[in-house]
Amino acid sequence: MSTSSLPASPTPSISTVTDYLSCLQVVMVNTTLPANIGSAARAMHTMGLSRLTVVDPKLPIDETSVSHAAGGSELLSSALIAPTLESAIADCQLVFAASSRSRHLPRPVVTPTQAAKIMFDFIDKQSTFSTDKPNIAVLFGREDRGLTNEELAYADYHVQIDANPAYPVLNVASAVQVIASFIFAYAQTHIKTDSEADYDKLDVTDSLETIGQPMLNTYTRQQWDEPAITQQQLQQLTERTTALMVQRKLADSENLKSLPSRLSRLGSRIQLDQKEYQLLSALIAKLAKD
Repeated sequence: MSTSSLPASPTPSISTVTDYLSCLQVVMVNTTLPANIGSAARAMHTMGLSRLTVVDPKLPIDETSVSHAAGGSELLSSALIAPTLESAIADCQLVFAASSRSRHLPRPVVTPTQAAKIMFDFIDKQSTFSTDKPNIAVLFGREDRGLTNEELAYADYHVQIDANPAYPVLNVASAVQVIASFIFAYAQTHIKTDSEADYDKLDVTDSLETIGQPMLNTYTRQQWDEPAITQQQLQQLTERTTALMVQRKLADSENLKSLPSRLSRLGSRIQLDQKEYQLLSALIAKLAKD
């Protein structure tokens, strides 16, 4: 197809702070206290975030949630309750996880400001060729122990907040408040900037060592001509690739170790789009039959 016959790019539908923030959802996993859900809703509302998902809470949203939410009580009314983390983020194209600890198989670690830049750049690039708003999730874990290794493995990036190294652990609602405030602050600058060169002055790799944890270099895909795949599609691709490797005797089904997690991390790093997902799916299906 010649360049002249290519369809025109859709007019971006995202132009205000509210438009950008509406692409983001806060996902709270397995909360213990309903009051913390309310406090998180209040923090979100203060910073312009409106989408809250609660995964398998130990206790439901109740009157204490509402009393702690104050002006953010409407977020509780519209909050989604998901049975599993997988279902909560199935249609997300980009996932961040709040974490204060390094892990056995770490993902790229960013500060809240760096996370905000990655989010907004991703939204900009996706909206240049699609009228559908991107769906981005930020995961927050349990009050007592945060997110498990398995849950952290769903994230493309881990977000760490600078804190006292002797005790870098925040209450979950406080963590929501801090990260949301950085996102909101970055949104103001992003909207006021007409030139991509201006806001690209903030390099997501700057000062990563200051967080004090082993880091992986971050990578943001620069060119998109198809929508990014969802988290559900990434997990499906990971499962199919793992099954193919077992079938071809490249892996032992009884001793996979970290293979699925490594494949998932590879998929996050590559940042596949829908066409690439279809090509790889067709290749895996063909190899599985031969």
